[in-house]
Amino acid sequence: MSESFYDEVLIDHNLHPQHQHALPTATCSHAGMNPSCGDEITLHLELHDGVISGGSYTGVGCAISQASADIMLDLVIGRTPQEAQHLRELFMKMIAGEINDDELEELEEAGALQNISKMPARVKCAELGWRTLGALLDEAASGNIT
Repeated sequence: MSESFYDEVLIDHNLHPQHQHALPTATCSHAGMNPSCGDEITLHLELHDGVISGGSYTGVGCAISQASADIMLDLVIGRTPQEAQHLRELFMKMIAGEINDDELEELEEAGALQNISKMPARVKCAELGWRTLGALLDEAASGNIT
């Protein structure tokens, strides 16, 4: 992907986030923090009939952490928790620089964050929402949701 596409996607999701708000209908929430920079989000999901039917996040952080969380929610809403976990695993592979082209395509717009792998100081920023999603889905699967 071109640098300009990367920039456009991040800028759009940072300036016009669709999912940055409270979600009163959430069936589960989980807080995540990046201790190295202070970014923090609380991820809220609405799970019904085995599908993520809604999602949002609240919190503060840099443009990368906030845009990454917004992009992630675009990707996982409407999918099963298992599909969301699969996408989370692909995202983490991408950030580690270990993804192939077919896997990258599955990430859709989240693939715009691929170049973050070349910026070690920003990796944890991009991963914050995705790590929080993994923890939330693990809790939901075990019945330990808040």
